[in-house]
Amino acid sequence: MSTRETLIKAALTVLEREGAAQFSTRAVCAIANVTAPTLYHHFGNADGLLSAAVEEAFRQFLHAKLAAPVATDPEAALRDGWDDYVRFAADRPLIYAAMMARLFQGVEILAARQAFAIVAEQIAALETAGRLRLPPAEAVQLAWASVNSAAMLHVTAALHVSDYLATPEPSLIEMLRERALRDLCEP
Repeated sequence: MSTRETLIKAALTVLEREGAAQFSTRAVCAIANVTAPTLYHHFGNADGLLSAAVEEAFRQFLHAKLAAPVATDPEAALRDGWDDYVRFAADRPLIYAAMMARLFQGVEILAARQAFAIVAEQIAALETAGRLRLPPAEAVQLAWASVNSAAMLHVTAALHVSDYLATPEPSLIEMLRERALRDLCEP
């Protein structure tokens, strides 16, 4: 593993343990067993390292998504993709939060665009099958909003935002998914 890869892996470890708000190049250097000048040589600054780590997290997410078997039924494929997305957020809530924060900051991340394109393709497959209830643009927005709402429940639980926002019950996540699918898909 190269020094750059080691630093990115260490940055992901810090993000998973502490989140982006507590992200520290000192902690990354300690885990990677390198000095700060080495980190700055590869990434320029903490923001460059954070961007590289988030990009790697998106690549990992996208790789897992593309490696998963794809259902032939377009509704089942959308359901599976929705579940994969929420599972990633549930398994890695602080990484997911950092990923979304970078997007909200306007950072261009190719793997994020590719992941979003998969949702659009799934919606297009529903439309081709004659099973889409909404115009495609609205359907993509609904799918994106519903999956991110479910994912955020896991993030807010991990961040202990409120006593009311504990780890969501699987039945609640399933209900959110099924309501979105009911609004998206013709039976």
